[in-house]
Parts: sequence; structure tokens; C-alpha cells
Amino acid sequence: MKQSLVTIANLTKEKIEYLVEMASEFEKYPNRKTLEGRVVATLFFEPSTRTRLSFETAANRLGARVIGFTDPKVTSSTKGETLKDTIMMVSNYADVIVMRHYLEGAALYASEVSPVPIINAGDGANQHPTQTMLDLYSIYKTQGTLENLNIYLVGDLKYGRTVHSLLMAMRHFNPTFHFIAPKELAMPDEYKLYCKEHGIRYEEHEEFNEEVISQADILYMTRVQRERFTDLMEYERVKDVYVLKAQMLEQARPNMRILHPLPRVNEIAYDVDDDPHAYYFEQAKNGLYAREAIICDCLGITLDEVRADQTILK
Repeated sequence: MKQSLVTIANLTKEKIEYLVEMASEFEKYPNRKTLEGRVVATLFFEPSTRTRLSFETAANRLGARVIGFTDPKVTSSTKGETLKDTIMMVSNYADVIVMRHYLEGAALYASEVSPVPIINAGDGANQHPTQTMLDLYSIYKTQGTLENLNIYLVGDLKYGRTVHSLLMAMRHFNPTFHFIAPKELAMPDEYKLYCKEHGIRYEEHEEFNEEVISQADILYMTRVQRERFTDLMEYERVKDVYVLKAQMLEQARPNMRILHPLPRVNEIAYDVDDDPHAYYFEQAKNGLYAREAIICDCLGITLDEVRADQTILK
């Protein structure tokens, strides 16, 4: 059955494990003819490099054609066309629409009016469910499980849609979260309330040092997002508060891995890149397999069909 992916909050534990398993199948054989004859539209109303290229690569490696735009200035929205009309128009040409938008709730609205599945590639500071799926796949690959992990979220926890989505997704797996942020960028109360409602343990810290992070299984760094600030003075005050340096990893657990949704600015020093705990570039690569799984699932292609289809795209 065809279905949209708008929010991670609606996915069951079984569905998350199913998509992780499908991503694993695509990692074995990323190039297939599974989507031959299909068209994937990428509508990016907000700038993106990694997410867009990752989706377009996923579509191409599965044999689909890609249409779309990366700059809304070249579309009819500059002439006053509504989002609904843009979605209805593009749905005439595509089998699935991948959309990033600067407005929270835009993906949900698009899914309600679109006759084809919508995949939310980020809507404002709200949700980024496909990033969360590649994060979950990365956590599973590095830890061998999603259960009972200590996950430390560092940096911009106020505006960071990736950490909000990850928090919701992990509710099924008995995590303990540690929120490390300055007061100005602390985890919003609504997400702390979400933790309480779902029995998710969490602690809050303002200190960021090797002792604080020594018990982490996953250290999830985030960029302080200048584009989310209305007050640039506030941005300048908090942008360099937490910088991870290689010397801070001396007490880290052997299994600990550092994740980052990228792009980084200066919150991870370059000397960390060569540390065995660093995993953020592999994490980005995992986005290809996770997004192959998501596109196929939204188009109604099952895990059994993926396993049975070993036709490799030349």
C-alpha cells in the first residue's frame, strides 16, 4: 500500500525495525532496477545539499528518473502559486514527492492534498523523519541494537529538528537521554513532556567535558543553526559553546560513536575525524540505504520483494 512519511511519531516499533532491515538489504545491493519506470520528484523550498543529493542518488541507483527543483525562485510559487497547486501539478508527473519546506506543517498539509505519497525531507524546525531513519540505522549498525542505549544530544536542542525526531523514534527502545545545551538552546518543554508521557529517562547538563560524556553509547552533535535565529547577537553568544575535541574522547566507551546530521561548522574539531569513535561520514553514507528503503516503502514495495529482486542495475 502506498503511504506518505510525514512524521516519525506515527511509526510503530515494528515499522522502524522493518525499515532498518530493508535499509540493510539495500546496503548489500544498492544498485537495482526496483524503481525502473518510476519518477521521483524532489521539491526543495529550502536549501539542502546532503538530503537532496542523498534522495536523488537513492532514486537513480534504483533506476528511477528524478525531476524537481532546488530553488523555489525558479518555480511558479514566485508568481503566487499556492503549495496545494504546486503539489497537485507535480503529482501529475511523479509517483512520489520528496519535499523540504521552511514552514512547519507543510509536509502534513501536502500529504493531505496530494494523490501520490509525500516524503518529508524537513519542515522548518519541526521534523526530519528520513534523517532519523538513517540515524536509527547508523545506531543499529554500530551498537548491534536499538535497545537500552545512553544517547547524548549536544548543542542546538531548541531548533534542531533531527534531535526532536530522534527523541520520538527512540521511545520504543528504552533509551536514556542526556540533553547537553546552553539555556538559550535547551530542549523545549514540549519534548521533555513527551519524554515524561512515554516513560523516557533524561538528564540535562550545561557542562560539556570528557567526564560528562564518558558513559555515552551515542554522542549526537548538532550545529547551532544561524538560519533559525531572529536575534544574531544571541547566535554569536552560543555558537561556539560546545566544541568536541579529540582529547575529550580519552574516557569514552569503546563502542561509543559520534553522530552528526551535518553540515558541521566548528562544533567538531578536525582532529576528531581520525578518531575511531567518529562515525558521521559513514552515517551520511547510510542515508543512501535508508532513503532507498523509504522511497520503496512509500511506493508499496515490500521487504520480501526487495529480498527477491536481485536484478542489479548496470
